[in-house]
Amino acid sequence: MYEPTRPATEADRPESATRAVRLEATNHEGCYLGKTVAPKKFAAGKDTGFAFADLLFGLDLGNLPVFGAVFPDWRGHLDDVYFRPDMSTLVEWQPGVESVIGDYWLKDGTPVPICPRNLVRRMVDRLASHGFTATVAVEIEATVFEESIHEARSRGYRDLTPLGGSAGTAYHLAKSRDWVDYMNAVADRLDEVGIAWEAWSDEDAAGQVELNLAPGDPVTVGDAWARARQIMREVAFERGHTVTFMAKPTAGYGQASHINLSLQRDSVNAFHAEDGPSETMLHAIGGLLATIDGNTSLVLPQITSYRRLVDLTGPPVTRTWGISNKTTAVRAVCGNPTLSRIEYRLPGADANLYLALAGVLAGIIGGIEQKIDPPEQIADMAWCLPPGLGVERLPDTITKAAAALDADPVLRELLGDEFVDFWIASRKWEWMQFHTAGGDPSAELSEWESARYFELP
Repeated sequence: MYEPTRPATEADRPESATRAVRLEATNHEGCYLGKTVAPKKFAAGKDTGFAFADLLFGLDLGNLPVFGAVFPDWRGHLDDVYFRPDMSTLVEWQPGVESVIGDYWLKDGTPVPICPRNLVRRMVDRLASHGFTATVAVEIEATVFEESIHEARSRGYRDLTPLGGSAGTAYHLAKSRDWVDYMNAVADRLDEVGIAWEAWSDEDAAGQVELNLAPGDPVTVGDAWARARQIMREVAFERGHTVTFMAKPTAGYGQASHINLSLQRDSVNAFHAEDGPSETMLHAIGGLLATIDGNTSLVLPQITSYRRLVDLTGPPVTRTWGISNKTTAVRAVCGNPTLSRIEYRLPGADANLYLALAGVLAGIIGGIEQKIDPPEQIADMAWCLPPGLGVERLPDTITKAAAALDADPVLRELLGDEFVDFWIASRKWEWMQFHTAGGDPSAELSEWESARYFELP
């Protein structure tokens, strides 16, 4: 997907053209981290890697060390892990500054077990062993406010003014010019760095936008997601506004990050069948529903993530699937050899897309390998279902979801014990921080959550 805006090789590029290169990758929380290096430093380390202290995987969003998991040899004593740039992602970010995305590796040349981008690649390789490739697309939702980031900070990220007016119904074109100018500027920047996008529109909540990125392979789309969010932040800051990807930044509607996915074998859509879902699609759905409780921990990572799970407000709340049914957790789109796909509707806007994709692909792999059949589909509304129908609700707290992940044998086998154990410990740590450092369980949205999640991830 990425095409450098000018020649990326050392031979073709004037020595004076670049004054800095920014190294970029997410940590487990989805924070976009990195460092800026001089061109000579980049040339010297692009093959061997760049040292980063292991604390990038050891700190919580409040900058405290996370305890509760066994410390492996590489984590816990500020040892170095190594960032290796993926040169196919090298682009000119702004005049004189290039950026490149990469992965984290250990000294012995093996991947850091909890590196999100490497986890996605591992799932892609496992699919390939069965003859499948995956095509994915993501919808990014965010809320933009009139105030600058400095004003937002001074207000504790509360009582802010939605950009574009107070209209809260999706698709409104009657938005003030500042809202339109913001999204046009975002689209222009995406074009400049080679990120393909398909659409943007007004979303349900006041000030909320939805940006649809073009389909691609999972790693490339994960990279586009990370960069698109950074662009949305930078454009907001430049224009004196602020933007947040918090799951629920106000007491109104929450924010999602829906994932659309299809599998191909020999360039043919393996999810398509003339009479509805193919057998491969049904097994994929079966695996997704069998692992959805555990995957909830990955796609709803923070305390506030679970405040979205309210019947009739958009997010799924039950372990369900249905054809063309957007009230279910997994929507099957059938009938078209090109467009047949699965929409995984659970992830919040605060999810780390790399981890979300790794978990979703793991569920699909499990379903295909074990030939898991899905339950009967839901043809009616999947919200507000009365008890006794045999339809289970999804985990609705960070600790319930962590316990479900702990008990999931498919996700453990595919994602690895070290990642799963670390992630569970970090979610329990997050729960403890909320309950001991100022969170209010009875509030619709506590000040602690606004301070912790508005800017990060």
